[in-house]
Order: sequence, then C-alpha cells, then structure tokens
Amino acid sequence: MWRSMWSPAPSLLSLTAGEVHVWRHRLEQPPELQEIFLRTLAEEERTRASRFHFDKHRRHFVAGRGFLRALLARYLDTTPEEVQFAYGPYGKPVLDGEHRESSLRFNASHSGDWALYAFVQDHEVGVDVEYIKADFETEGIAERFFSALEVQTLYALADEEKPAAFFRCWTRKEAYIKAIGSGLSHPLDSFDVTFAPGEPAALSRAEGWSLFDLEVAPEYAAALAIEGSGHTVHLYELRSA
Repeated sequence: MWRSMWSPAPSLLSLTAGEVHVWRHRLEQPPELQEIFLRTLAEEERTRASRFHFDKHRRHFVAGRGFLRALLARYLDTTPEEVQFAYGPYGKPVLDGEHRESSLRFNASHSGDWALYAFVQDHEVGVDVEYIKADFETEGIAERFFSALEVQTLYALADEEKPAAFFRCWTRKEAYIKAIGSGLSHPLDSFDVTFAPGEPAALSRAEGWSLFDLEVAPEYAAALAIEGSGHTVHLYELRSA
C-alpha cells in the first residue's frame, strides 16, 4: 500500500507542473481562529454556517472553509477574502472572479474530525475522507452502489475486515467521481476500484486516471484521484493558517 507521510507546512509554497499537494487538518480549532476564519468567509458562507443546528457542525464548516480560503490565497498570491467560488452542475467548486482563468484545480473533503484538500495545476483532482463506522450496513449499500466485481470482493472478506474495506472502496470511488465533477449522477457501478486488504489503489474501466490511498488517521479511510499519471504527491500537515 502507498504510505502517507505528512510533513510540516512549507514556509514558501510553490506548486509546479507534475506536483499534487494534499493537506490535512483537524476541524476543531481555537475560538480565536474561528473568529478570524468567519471574517474571511463570503456572506453566503456565513449564512450557511448560521443554519447548522449543532454548534460543532457550524465550527467545522467555518474551519473547513477558512482553511480552504487561506490555502487558496497562498497559491494565488491574494487574500482569503478575495477568493471567489463558482459551482459546477453537481456542486464541484471551482475558482471564480479574477481567478476564473487560473490553472489551479482543487478539491476538498471532510469527515469526523478531519479535513483534506488537494491542489494541482491543469489537471482535475478529487479527494475523499470518511470515518470508518464499524456498525455500518456495508453489504446493503454495496449491493446498491458497487460494481458486481466489488460486491464479490467485499463478500469474500472476513466480517471483521468488511467495514474498513467498504470505506476504502467508497473513498476511492468518491474521489474519482468528485474529480470528474459528476457527483453521484455518475453510476458508481460503471467502474471498478481495488480495495481488498493490502491491495494498492487502482481504477479499471476509467482510463487516464491515477488513484492513491491517504493515511489520514486511525479509523479513517481516504483516497486521492488525479487526472493523468506520473504526478509527485506531497503531503502537508496544516495546523494554522
């Protein structure tokens, strides 16, 4: 399995052709940083934050968007407040406003206590992270969404292996459909991913893409999908903006 080694954030940030940068951070952040992030959000984002019923979910949304804006600002040499978003027909965010023509592509995901961001130049990218729920109804969901080969692989595993394997499969598939921007409108059973224990991440029936596992934290599964091949992936730990 491709192993994830997370490094401290570099002081000078440069993203060249052929590189992919992936960042991870914890969503629970100090109140003073939450206040800073809240001031950088667009009005629409602040409205969305205010609609969360649980304060924890509001805090995580603000931190997730705040860190995303802070990172994009560094790549684009601007301020977090100046970053503008547009959204594809299935919700994939892209840069808008004065950075609409930028070659920078990005994607984000969060689950439980963690968030992930991926950045690359001139190639589509998708990332997904999921908390592994040991009591999740894996087989019923797999039969609805996974390919016949994937269902067969899942059923062949020991019961104790199935939850982690299911979420490995789900994150690999989700990273790919997020990268192509189709969301769940793209049938999940129209392509296959590897996910048995010890099996390296790979796609079939989806040519021209690279797939990687990311080791974010215990009890989490995560994956990265990148258009093309031969990219160098750099993994960074983000603790503050």
